[in-house]
Amino acid sequence: MWFTSDKFLRTHCFLTVFSHDMATIEEILHSAKGVIHALFFLFILLPYFIIEAIFSSNPQRKSVEGQLVLITGTGHGIGKLLAFKYAKAGARVIGWDVNEKLNNETIQTINSSGYTTAYGFKVDVSNRQEVMDTAKKIQQDIGDVTILINNAGIMPHHSFLDHTEQEIRRIMDINVMGNFWTLQAFLPKMKENNNGHIVSLSSMAGYVGLINLVPYNASKFAVRGLMEGLYEEFRRHPNNNVNFTTVYPFMTDTGLCKNYDITYELLFPLLKPAFVADAIFEAQSTNRRNVLLPADIGLAVKLKTRFLPQKACNYISDNFRADLLSDIHLNNT
Repeated sequence: MWFTSDKFLRTHCFLTVFSHDMATIEEILHSAKGVIHALFFLFILLPYFIIEAIFSSNPQRKSVEGQLVLITGTGHGIGKLLAFKYAKAGARVIGWDVNEKLNNETIQTINSSGYTTAYGFKVDVSNRQEVMDTAKKIQQDIGDVTILINNAGIMPHHSFLDHTEQEIRRIMDINVMGNFWTLQAFLPKMKENNNGHIVSLSSMAGYVGLINLVPYNASKFAVRGLMEGLYEEFRRHPNNNVNFTTVYPFMTDTGLCKNYDITYELLFPLLKPAFVADAIFEAQSTNRRNVLLPADIGLAVKLKTRFLPQKACNYISDNFRADLLSDIHLNNT
């Protein structure tokens, strides 16, 4: 009896150790496969992808004719220019802005120019209920939005400790939550139809930290993260045809940059709104994922944030400044 029991225990222990060793061997083999896979990517696939990207300089352009394009912030600046550009290209345009008077002027100008019909709505993108109600009306009366351009935003610029609670909440509500609400309103139908394009405006401030823009920095980094996550989710859907483009402009002369300090302004001038609008249209119609404007500053920003040591980054920030100064005294005049 004791012999049988002892034999059983030894057999059980042997099988347990053997199974553990087998699991370990399987793990080692799986890890080895991972190393081989990584080496294959680094030395075969990665060079191929880089060469392909370099020589694929003429991507196929999508027509926007007949598309229903909704643009937020069409009362002035980049949003207004985008509305004209898409209308001229044959798209039906819907303009949203919290300023009804300016927005109506944009829409009326488009409709009197002989382009396709444009529609205007007074909408505060930070108000979810207002966004959802207006979206429902659009889907019932006009149709399904196929291109959504989240352009609306605000940019108070002064030191973090001078920002009020109300101001911080307003920045996040418009610049970040406004994107969430429009996405919740229009993305489900795009997914259902497997057809659509989302364009969101981040900023160079969505890549690097800048003085007097801390809450704005946070909002634009949030837009960047939102779009990166959406792209990855939708990319994994079979035969996905919903595209995502994020644009990161340098300081643009739209009236938001009220007081700035650029060390070498001839080398790094404020961007013209027309240049940014043209680049957004180009990026959307060619399915580009991320666009930094202008390209030379974008390259410098990528080098600074990804490869350079901290002292080098600090030297660049101190000696090649592109800062927004406090707007508090401007707001008080």
